[in-house]
Amino acid sequence: MTESPVHPALWPAPHTSVAVDATVTVPGSKSVTNRGLVLAALAAEPGWLRRPLRSRDTLLMADALRATGVGIEEGVGPDGSGEAWRVIPAGLHGPATIDVGNAGTVMRFLPPVAALADGPIHFDGDPRSYERPLGAVIEALRTLGARIDDDGRGALPLTVHGGGALDGGPVSIDASSSSQFVSALLLSAPRFNQGVEVRHTGATLPSLPHILMTVDMLRAVGAQVDSPESGGEPNVWRVAPSAMLGRDLTVEPDLSNAQPFLAAALITGGRVTIPDWPEHTTQPGDALREIFTAMGGSYELTELGLTFTGTGTVRGIDVDLSDVGELTPGIAAVAALAESESVLRGVAHLRLHETDRLAALTKEINGLGGDVTETKDGLRIRPRKLHGGIFHTYHDHRMATAGAIIGLAVKDVQIENVGTTAKTLPDFPQMWTGMLGA
Repeated sequence: MTESPVHPALWPAPHTSVAVDATVTVPGSKSVTNRGLVLAALAAEPGWLRRPLRSRDTLLMADALRATGVGIEEGVGPDGSGEAWRVIPAGLHGPATIDVGNAGTVMRFLPPVAALADGPIHFDGDPRSYERPLGAVIEALRTLGARIDDDGRGALPLTVHGGGALDGGPVSIDASSSSQFVSALLLSAPRFNQGVEVRHTGATLPSLPHILMTVDMLRAVGAQVDSPESGGEPNVWRVAPSAMLGRDLTVEPDLSNAQPFLAAALITGGRVTIPDWPEHTTQPGDALREIFTAMGGSYELTELGLTFTGTGTVRGIDVDLSDVGELTPGIAAVAALAESESVLRGVAHLRLHETDRLAALTKEINGLGGDVTETKDGLRIRPRKLHGGIFHTYHDHRMATAGAIIGLAVKDVQIENVGTTAKTLPDFPQMWTGMLGA
């Protein structure tokens, strides 16, 4: 794995008093890259993944799949048109040890893959990964025929004793904590002997666009999926057993990682263009167009990409973010700079993300003079003049970019461990200063 650049322990967040005017090319989507890697690894023939994201989470996924026997060759595409990974499926096997880091996609998507391998696959990761919800996936896999040793923790570390196949069939799961629980079972389901029928039993289902992304990508490799949005039974997904095709997939830009740059246009009254913004996408980040427009900006989407323009006035917002929870830190940062109150709803599940994001945002914004209070399922943010100080990240990439957004408008903000952005956006500090022409 390539090493990330070394950054100071406290990174002085760039501050500007002029309108931003920049074009920012955002790297590929982590969510698409890691789903694409899993599907290509389970396919019946080799495939290409073009313009993949190279970040900690995606390199952890690639290394994990290599450990089980999958070939992943990094280079340029067959037509020489830029970086591409050639994925060569192979007989999955252990023994192997997989480092998940703190990547939810790796810790949740790969145990079902490991159940298809011959031999034991051991999973371990960062200390925070031990605290993140995984028990529902473990129990679901046991119901489907897998043998897993977790010493009763329902969490990492654990060992999946793969038997070369998995029965599959019907299973009920409460995915209220993470939509990744559903995606984890669906991605490998075509390789299960009976396919799978996943029934969500919880009262809520966060981040639904990520499940739609999983379903769309499964269909693109030839899988038969019956899902609620296509007229199927509510909260039930059925995947038939089948071979998956090797595809030539181009990864879309990561729209959620475009958030801080669009926010920069909004809060400075400037203009930022993100090239290659797709006209149609299942990425949650696409919601930024409407959310940031409601907060005082405007956008234009053309064949060149998305151009977002701010007016210099930032309005508060009352919004349900249950489908797009990963956008909450950046929206909270913008809301802290708004001229009126904001209420962010539907994101109680963020307490179980890379860190407890609701508690972290409350503590750090208030530490800069803000007025944020936690609610049962989100945050209430009232306008107050902010001042400089240290903005802690808790090893959470979206906390780091949230701090940078605030620092753009508030002098003397220092970001602790900005290097944590390497999780999904390795070059963020350089991209941020580049946007300002530095």
